[in-house]
Formats: sequence, C-alpha cells, structure tokens
Amino acid sequence: MKDYTCETISIHEDAIQEVQKHILKDNKLNKVSNLFKVLSDPTRIKILFALEKHELCVCDICVVLNMTQSAISHQLKTLRDADLVRTRREGKTIFYTVADAHVHLIFNQAIDHVEEGIEQ
Repeated sequence: MKDYTCETISIHEDAIQEVQKHILKDNKLNKVSNLFKVLSDPTRIKILFALEKHELCVCDICVVLNMTQSAISHQLKTLRDADLVRTRREGKTIFYTVADAHVHLIFNQAIDHVEEGIEQ
C-alpha cells in the first residue's frame, strides 16, 4: 500500500493547531455519528416531522404514516434510545413528542440546505 503524503512546501502550522484544538473527541464524535445514523431513516424522519406538529400516540402515528403498529413501535424505540423523542403516559396510552427544539433545528437546517441546492 502506497503511503500518501502532502507534497506542499508550506505548512500552515497555526491553522493546523487551531483545527486540532476543535476536532471532536472520540466520545462526542461517536454520539454525533450515531445521531445522523438514526436520522438517516425516512420513516424516522416522517415520525419526527409528525411529532413536530402535535403530540401523538403510536396508533395516531400508524394512521398518519399508514404503517403497522409494530413497525412504528420499532422506530420509536430507536428514536427514544437516541433521545430524540420523549414520552408521556395517560392511562394506558403513551404519547410521544420531540425531545427538544434542537431536533427541529437540525431538520430545518437540512431542508434549507437541500432547497438551496434545488434552486441553483
């Protein structure tokens, strides 16, 4: 295997040091990577968008997405494990909502980015 190196004569030591100070540590890097993995599923994205508008139970989400309760429950567990949704129990019914405003900020930024590319 060939060892690739930079052939540049001038190395920007100050820029390199500044970047190295701000590189994510492995623990945080893994958490961010996992967050994007969880957010990469179209069904989970639909669930989060549905929950942006209103607190819903599993049955409500099933109707909105036209999917089985089993499929929705599986996706909700993944979203709960990633701390993207919160639950509230009322009798036997569990209601789901988005964990916090950061979730919507992530999506809104992604939508803005995608739409900007479409306009060009």
